Amino acid sequence: KAIKMLVPQTPGSGVDLILRRSSEDLRARLGQPIVIENHPGANQVIAAEMCTRAAPDGYTLCTVSMDTTSINPVLMSNLSYDPKDLKPIVNLYTILGGLYGKPQLTANNATELRALAAASKGGLNWAHLGNNTITDFSRLYFEEKWGVKFAGIPYKGGPQIFTAISSGEVDVTWQGVYGAIGLMKEGKVKLYAVSGTRRLPQYPDVPTLKELGLDEMPSASSWWGIFGQAALPQPIVSRINGEYVKLFREPKFVEFLDSLVTEGSTGTPEEFAALIRRTDVMIANLVKRYNVPRH
Repeated sequence: KAIKMLVPQTPGSGVDLILRRSSEDLRARLGQPIVIENHPGANQVIAAEMCTRAAPDGYTLCTVSMDTTSINPVLMSNLSYDPKDLKPIVNLYTILGGLYGKPQLTANNATELRALAAASKGGLNWAHLGNNTITDFSRLYFEEKWGVKFAGIPYKGGPQIFTAISSGEVDVTWQGVYGAIGLMKEGKVKLYAVSGTRRLPQYPDVPTLKELGLDEMPSASSWWGIFGQAALPQPIVSRINGEYVKLFREPKFVEFLDSLVTEGSTGTPEEFAALIRRTDVMIANLVKRYNVPRH
């Protein structure tokens, strides 16, 4: 019997690519296939609801980010799932993000982009994955730190955002670096800054957020992990956790993650649960800081 993995992003997105590759590698070890089902939209609500309502037998799992566990419960009044019904199994990786712009922008570095945004007085727009998602909080963060305004425009997934950026349809975004590797090689997007503790070897001329004095950015610590139902038996949790931890630390898979400019961050379910609790606190502080209303 196949295991269903519900993914709340579009096909071709970073999490989709990583889950498909890991599913292929784990098929022989688990003795059964892992089938990826994409359910994008609604700030991950669709996939989370389906996951919580499935039988806790290990045959329906989901991959979600902090939007599902920490943002939606704080900001959505009529949420159709309870995050307490999701059991953390394993954190997979931490996203290395980047501040991107369309190739037509006259700004060639972060300082020039800030000046351009200030001069445009709200005329530059910012692509994100939905109102009050972590990518939208990134917009609020840059508005606060730079003293500028961006017009937020929601898209369904990362691939759609990068298509819009590269075609000039939208001006600026904050997204995972892995989503634009090919576009960067082709010169179809501009990269102004990256998260992480050091400059990326692929882009040695691009400064880190810390170098720009922006080291407290919320989405700099964004993660993706696998969850099951609250009643999922511990032996199943342990088995799935163990297989993903082992895979994500194998040299060949690490090499694959490196090709996507992504860092694996697997650990125990307990470590993942602790990370989620820290994330809850961070998001609650952000909501208060930016006075974001419930809806």
